[in-house]
Amino acid sequence: QVQVAESGGGLVQTGGSLRLSCAASGILFSIYSMGWYRQAPGKQRELVAVITSGSSTNYADSVKGRFTISRDNAKNTVYLQMNSLKPEDAAVYYCNARRQAHDYWGQGTQVTVSS
Repeated sequence: QVQVAESGGGLVQTGGSLRLSCAASGILFSIYSMGWYRQAPGKQRELVAVITSGSSTNYADSVKGRFTISRDNAKNTVYLQMNSLKPEDAAVYYCNARRQAHDYWGQGTQVTVSS
């Protein structure tokens, strides 16, 4: 059974930092692309960052230079380091594991940024 579980969300002030973690089990983690997405109230889910099995990364323009995605294949975990947080970063953040037709999502973790 595949499980994808996010953690690390919470309340932070504008300009602060948070690190999200996502642990996956039931898959061969190292061959999956891992992504972070977010969805704010009334908005569509959007891609925040993705890291491929080869550790290539891609970021949404809105988070470039502030967020860093990384992975630890030994721990089956992907991270999202978020710095210089802004109120517009507030959302539910979802972790995604994807390879070809296999697509798995976590339940999400709430990030709240106070101004």
